[in-house]
Amino acid sequence: MKVYIGIDNGVSGSIAYIGRRTYFVPTPTRKEQSYTKAKAQITRIDWKELEILFAKYSMQSKGHDLRLFIERPFTNPKGLKAMVSAMRALESTLIAVERYGLSYEYIDSRQWQKAMLPKGCKGAELKVASMNIGIRLFPLYAETIKKHKDADSLLIAEWARREQL
Repeated sequence: MKVYIGIDNGVSGSIAYIGRRTYFVPTPTRKEQSYTKAKAQITRIDWKELEILFAKYSMQSKGHDLRLFIERPFTNPKGLKAMVSAMRALESTLIAVERYGLSYEYIDSRQWQKAMLPKGCKGAELKVASMNIGIRLFPLYAETIKKHKDADSLLIAEWARREQL
């Protein structure tokens, strides 16, 4: 049996597990004082909680072929602040993934969106479509999806399952 984990990278992302059971959780984060001198807070991946999550997934998938897919992070120098946040989040996620010896693969958002979302969706429409389709495919997580405002990680994992990757 194959087990699929989809990771919507970033501090506003989520993690989904599709195997004998399905799980969907927002990426665990915490806020702290910014690393700059500005009076501001930043959001960071809570690596301790992330490790607990991966330990759980690793234990539940023992003896199964675990396939983990991480959405490639936002990289555009025009959005420097968002890009730095995405890279910091990716590094934290990779440390937790590698600590448990989990293999992983990067995917582009267009790969799974093309198969899972309606044609012609752009910008804010992508999140709305993700939320609506996620609720339809995974009604058990409707409230969590609504609160999170998208189901990207679930759709990533489901896309990989359907593609038999």
